[in-house]
Parts: sequence; C-alpha cells; structure tokens
Amino acid sequence: MSMSDSDSSSSSSYAADHKSFKQITRERLLHEMLRSAKTGDSKSTWKVLIMDKLTVKIMSHSCKMADITDEGVSLVEDIYKRRQPLPTMDAIYFIQPTKENVIMFLSDMSGKTPLYRKAFVFFSSTIPRELVMEIKKDTRVLPRLGALKEMNLEYFPIDSQGFMTNNERALEELFGDEENNRKGVACLNVMALRLATVFASLREFPFVRFRAAKTLDPMTMTTFRDLIPTKVAAGVWDCLMKYKKTIPNFPQTETCELLILDRSLDQIAPVIHEWTYDAMCHDLLNMEGNKYVHEVPGKDGVPPERKEVLLEDHDPVWLELRHAHIADASERLHEKMTNFISRNKAAQIQHGSRDSKEMSTRDLQKMVQALPQYSEQIDKLSLHVEIAGKINSIIRETGLRELGQLEQDIVFGDAGMKDVIKFFTTKEDATRENKLRMIMILAAVYPEKFEGEKGRNLMRVARLTDDDITAVNNLRMLGGQPDTKKSLTAAFGGLKFDIHKKKRAARKDRAGEDETWQLSRFYPIIEELIEKLAKNDLSKEDYPCLNDPSPTFHGSPFAGAANPVPPPQSMRSRRTPTWARPRGSDDGYSSDSVLRHASSDFKKMGRRIFVFIVGGATRSELRACHKLTGKLKREIILGSSSLDDPAQFITKLKMMTTHELSLDDIQI
Repeated sequence: MSMSDSDSSSSSSYAADHKSFKQITRERLLHEMLRSAKTGDSKSTWKVLIMDKLTVKIMSHSCKMADITDEGVSLVEDIYKRRQPLPTMDAIYFIQPTKENVIMFLSDMSGKTPLYRKAFVFFSSTIPRELVMEIKKDTRVLPRLGALKEMNLEYFPIDSQGFMTNNERALEELFGDEENNRKGVACLNVMALRLATVFASLREFPFVRFRAAKTLDPMTMTTFRDLIPTKVAAGVWDCLMKYKKTIPNFPQTETCELLILDRSLDQIAPVIHEWTYDAMCHDLLNMEGNKYVHEVPGKDGVPPERKEVLLEDHDPVWLELRHAHIADASERLHEKMTNFISRNKAAQIQHGSRDSKEMSTRDLQKMVQALPQYSEQIDKLSLHVEIAGKINSIIRETGLRELGQLEQDIVFGDAGMKDVIKFFTTKEDATRENKLRMIMILAAVYPEKFEGEKGRNLMRVARLTDDDITAVNNLRMLGGQPDTKKSLTAAFGGLKFDIHKKKRAARKDRAGEDETWQLSRFYPIIEELIEKLAKNDLSKEDYPCLNDPSPTFHGSPFAGAANPVPPPQSMRSRRTPTWARPRGSDDGYSSDSVLRHASSDFKKMGRRIFVFIVGGATRSELRACHKLTGKLKREIILGSSSLDDPAQFITKLKMMTTHELSLDDIQI
C-alpha cells in the first residue's frame, strides 16, 4: 500500500475556496479524516477514535465533541491506555508517526483477535520509510487496513488567524545561557516540521523569509541563538520541497508569504500592559487558558453556583469586543444593556421611570437578571458586564492607568530612569509584578544602564526578588550582549539624558495612526514589518528570502495594496471615562471593524501572509494581525511556539537559567 497525503478531490480547492485558516483545519479533520472512513459497509456503523497526547490537543483546538460524534465517532480513546476489545467496530487512528505509536497500533491490529474490525490510520506528519516497511511486513495487519495516510497537520489553531506549534519550552531550550545544542536542535526540528504542516493543510507554497543573523563586529562569531530564524526557515524549506513531490495538488509556484522571526526582535510586547479587552482578561484575571470561572447568583435563597465559561469565538459578545480597548468595551456593554431595556417592555416596567442613563451598568444587569423570561438572552451580556466590571475595578485599585502611561512614555522616549525612580518612591503600593514589568521595559530600552550600580539600585528600590532580577538579566540576554549595545551608544559621546532618551525611543509615533483611546499608543514591532512586507518594502538584506521572489509576485493584483481606512463613525455621546478619549474613527482593530472584515468575502483578499515567532507570541501581536487583515485586505496569520501572557513569559524568562526548577515551582 503506497503512502500518500489525502487524495480527496476537495483538497486541491482549499486555497481556491478562500475559507478561513481555522475553517480549513477543522474541515480537514472532520471531513478528510473522519468522514473518509465512512466507506462501503462501514457507513452505518459507529467508530472508535484513537489518539495520542499531541493529536488529542490538535483535535480539541479545532473541533468540539459534538462535531466528532456527528461524523460517526462514539468513543475517543488514548492509544497508551488499556482499551476494551471492540471487534465489531472500526477504529480511526490519528497519531504521530513515532516508533512507539506504530508498535502500539500493530499490537492492537495483529494476531488472531485484533481489538477492532478495521483500522483507518492517519499520521499527523510524514512517516519515516522504515516505519512504513514495519507496517507492510505484518501480513495479518495489511488486510485490516482501511486507510494509511499522512494528514500533515501538526499545529493547534488558537484563533481564526492564529496557531501554535506547542513548543512551550522553546525560550528556555533555544535562548538559555547554557546552550544545549542537542535540545535546541531537536526543538527547532520539531517546530519547523509543525510549521510546515500548516502549508500542507492549506495547500500553500510560501516565499520563505527570515530575520538574518545580526553581528555588529565581523570578527564576532555568530551564535546558535543568532541563527534560530535561519535554521527554522531551512527546516521548513526542506519539508516544502518534499511536499511538492509527494502531496497531490500541492502548488509548484509560490502562493503566499512567510516571515520567520524570534522573540528577541521585540522584548517589550510580552511585558507591557496591553489595554484591549482580550489582553486585560488574560492579564488581570486568574484565567486558565480561555476558561473564566464566575459565580451565578442563586434564586430563592439557593447559594451562588460556580460556573465555568470559555471566552472563545462561539460567544458573539466576546467576538465583537475582544480587540476593543477596555474603555470602549465597557462603554459598549452599557449601551447594549441599555438597548436591551428599551426594547423590552417588561424590563421597562421593572425599572419604572428611572432613566437608564442615570443607572450604572451593574444596576441594569441586576434588573434584567430578575426577569426569568429573558435569562437566556442576557446570560452572555451579564457575563461580560461582570468581567469588564472586575477589570475596571482592578485598574482603579492598582493605579494601572498612571503606570500604563509611564510604560508607554518609556517606550516612546518621553520618560527614562529618573521618572521610574520617582514613580517607585511615590507609588509604594504598586505591585511587585507591575514594578518588575516596568523595569523590564526600561531594561529593553536602556540595557547598558543595568550593567552597573544604577540598575542594581533601581531593582533594590523596587524590592525585586532574586528570581525577578534573574528575569530582568535574562531579558537583556535575549536581546543580545549588552556590552555590544553599550559600545554602540558610546559613539554618541556624553549626550545629556533628556536628549539621549529621544534617541533611545523603542517606538516612533506612526504617521496617519490616530490614537483613538488613551494608552493605545503602543504597537508591536511585527505591525511595522507586516506592512513593509505587504508593500514589498522589507529589507532583503535584513530579511532574506530562500526562494528569490520573482518581480511579478508583488506586482500582481493579488498583492493586496493597502486600502484606505473606512470613513469615521459617529462619536459616542454617553459619559466617557476621564482616562479614555471617545472613539472617533474605525482604527481597523475596533471590534466592529473586525466583525465587518471577518464577514467580508475572502475572494477579495490578497495572498495570505504568515508570520511565525520563535519563543512565544503575545495577544497584542495577534490583535495586530486581525487589524492588518482589514487594513491590507490580506489574511494575516500569526504562528508561534506558544501564546504567552505576561506572567507566563516572565516565568519562562526565569527558567532560562533555572533548569533544575519546574514551571510549577516558580511563582510570579
């Protein structure tokens, strides 16, 4: 039996259909894999789905249990657990092509009494030839095989435009000071393979561009760390060359663009406070992944009940508000609650003659919850009112607005070390974590100031722990050797501090970008890079291409020239928080804008742009990709080894030199 990728006729039309990235992934798993097992006499029978630890995560990120059941699966099993023999049922194996998995599969299906009647085997990535031979030589297993295929799907969709390769320890294994090449090389190989399977799934052949190794001095030796994007690019390229030969209908010419970066490119984005609803939820609330736990008030004297909810795409309120500034989100939630009251007569009677404008959002929420006939409609809205209320309380209690303003002033060169010292001495109630994050931003902008006594004094003023100081030092190490940066700045001579700080701004205010809300000035570096890539302005020296692009590629009508931003919307007249400016325009990433662009016809989009960040991506970077999809009229897809919130990123920084501790041992 020859090995092949799925040869279903629909596979060649994925790119042509212009479905979203997550849709394609879901359909491949449900239709190309599960549905294809409905053949011949097995059409009416239920099946068992057997997976390993990785593939069960892949499946759970893309499909719900109801989706799997609809495709005829009645039981989901772990390949490594003892399983009950079901000799009248067929089994679908979705597993990694490892020796251990193949041994387990053969053990299930060989012998006189196999566990299942027939086996449909789908591998998550390319299977080594020697393992294919191992399967072929078992004559008892061969007649019991319904399929033996490579899905080439080994990534986790985390969003309609985002995915992970699940290399959670990439920062430690690749950027740690004890460079363990064996671990590092293994990590890069797995990452490159999983990244490549994205293109196998979407039937896309990318121009592969990567951040080139940087050395200020030609005599300085290039390190393993410097070459990380180069090595990932080479690994992806090798896989693509194999796909061109082995996968039916895989494009032979370039169809999209891939830009490979690493976390050292932008050390500020993972630690600065991002003020969108999504980022604030994950940063300020104790959430596990996308799971939020809240208390639902009991009725008739029954105590409140703890309830878990997932903040994901199936929630329309979340989908609308997730990329909105927290002040905008709060304002819209009040507006939605007010509109609900005005549309429902029973609700109007309940609150009598009081003007809804005079009532707080919380009052409106309590009033509507008292109307049982509306409970289903209001549940989701009430949930988000509660969440936004909690976030706003934390912002007030922790003085986050003032802290956030100083963070952004440091980044844009309007504040420096003196301002931070003043803040620490006057705001002693600031949390240790917030002080640590501010010092990390300062260290990213002024690494040389942390070489001597100045940096140590600042960390003492902030009362940082030894673990915290390790994190600050590792962040500097992530950006390269501080002494090389020091020699570079020395060339400017003895400039005075206030002049020097302008020279050292980590970001410049962007022309044509209206700062719609206060504290929304910050943007991640990838935003600039993606715009340059879309315009073909990205430096070919700093970001070389493995397949030299033909001049016609960017000149084609599919290149997706930047379109003008839609006209401004009406200003909101409701009371505006003092720290937020009213929304005056569609900035491309407000939630209304995201929904408009998401529902637009993908056929009008240009070629996809993929950006992959080794070492973890941030929610601000994911938000930037959604924003630019609307602005550039090209689907921008963000991939990374992991998606990290600030606390997770800081924990990983601490582990870069703390190999003997586990993730659970270190608390932020």
